[in-house]
Amino acid sequence: MSGTRPAPPVDDQLQALLQRGFEALGKGDTETAGRCCQQALERQPDLVAAHFLVGLVALEARERRTAFSAFQSVVQLDRDHAAAWAQLARLYMSEGQVNLADAALRETRRIKPGDPVVLDLIATTLSLMGEHGAAQAFFARANTLQPGHPPFMLNLANNLVYHGDTDKADTIFRDIIRRQPDSPQAHWALASSTRAHDEEHIEAMQALLHRHPNNPRARAFYLYAIGKEQEDLQQWDAAFAAFSAGAAARRATVDYDEAAEEAMFAALEELYTPEWLAAQTAGNPDPSPIFVLGQPRTGTTLVERIISSHSRVHSAGELQQFGLALRRLANYQDPRRFSAELFHRARGLDPRQVGNLYLQTSSRMRGTTPHFVDKLPQNYLLIPLILAALPNAKIVHLVRNPMDACFASFKQLFADAYLHSYEQGEMARHHVRYRRLMALWRERFPGRIFDMVYEDTARDLEPNARALVSHLELPWEDACLAFHQQDTAVTTASAVQVREPAHTRSIDRWRRYADHLQPMRSILDAAGIMSAG
Repeated sequence: MSGTRPAPPVDDQLQALLQRGFEALGKGDTETAGRCCQQALERQPDLVAAHFLVGLVALEARERRTAFSAFQSVVQLDRDHAAAWAQLARLYMSEGQVNLADAALRETRRIKPGDPVVLDLIATTLSLMGEHGAAQAFFARANTLQPGHPPFMLNLANNLVYHGDTDKADTIFRDIIRRQPDSPQAHWALASSTRAHDEEHIEAMQALLHRHPNNPRARAFYLYAIGKEQEDLQQWDAAFAAFSAGAAARRATVDYDEAAEEAMFAALEELYTPEWLAAQTAGNPDPSPIFVLGQPRTGTTLVERIISSHSRVHSAGELQQFGLALRRLANYQDPRRFSAELFHRARGLDPRQVGNLYLQTSSRMRGTTPHFVDKLPQNYLLIPLILAALPNAKIVHLVRNPMDACFASFKQLFADAYLHSYEQGEMARHHVRYRRLMALWRERFPGRIFDMVYEDTARDLEPNARALVSHLELPWEDACLAFHQQDTAVTTASAVQVREPAHTRSIDRWRRYADHLQPMRSILDAAGIMSAG
């Protein structure tokens, strides 16, 4: 069985050298670990374990090119090295090379590994692919094989949150904190999934925050968690201070290229015209997909729950599958999920192939009902491609007050998307681009996009729900008004809110922070997209 540490070589000195290298890496001493690798490879250039250690050291040092090269050397020397294939699958996926990630995962399936580290790696890659159901089985098996290991526990708990099993996830988060009190992500996840009633957890996290003066990633987790609980307690100024500091910490860890985003929006405007759509060959006529899209934190989960309460509709969650179909068919290998290059390449794809691949790769998530909801907000970028590939699909777009929409994203810590949301100016300028693009899609493709206004829906649910169900060409069912009674998965940060009836507490919430949000508001005002008042 291949694992994270291959069988040691026969030479006792080499074995001791590698042992020292792995132990050094475990302590975070990449310099010593690197020297051990180098010395081992000088003595035996085809030593599999040494190449694997090089890859692990390179990952720790964030030298991705070296890591790729090292793990590729491992599988050339030992085709049955499951750990190296799993590392390659994750690296390929994080670089946007979906087809190569698929191929590496196929190798791991051939080998049938039993090492929990490898199983956890496979599950992580499947999660990046949007295969959260398949990932859960691997995460669970890793935890069974190595119980009580906080990194495995955290991954399983996050997967459970994705599937709506917040009670079980909270139990795991608390167990992680009991075993490892300074666990920033576990504290943040726990704060996100429960409402605070006192300052006990806030005070504990503030004490832990001081341990990480130079770790922006850890600080971001703690600060967003503190801000969320202070907001629960209506400590508005303190909450904003925490959110703002958390956003600054998170911004320091992400590579957001605003010029590249501007170029992408310009490419969409240039390439996807009514004439382009009219010239496309027929896509897949399947009428089952319902796309709910827009900006995050604008009510997409609320509307998804209304629709999926219908007996003929299944909630498939936030599927990456349409974008991945474009990447696979276009052989697009940029780590950025969306870019001008992707949309230039996608313009020439066969629409039926795109539709077929989307339906095929989402088949495990779509359930057995006649329709399913794909609730990935960013699919608004793909509307013309969806119309070509799936001409009978329905598209529902959420509209929310611009300030509420921008602030709701600004105060949310996202995993690996929405990199524009951690600075007020960047957030507002992105929102202006999004609004203008949606206005363009409506103009170019009239009658194809159904707008749902979040505020109207929250204030007066029934007429808006009825209009939505009618647009979807479904018979009315009273269950659509009782969406909060569903016990199915909720795949976003809205998991707590949608367990209760529609409410108006989030409308105009930004006004509690108005004095702090002038940079954001001035940009939206200048663009002319602020709602009255």
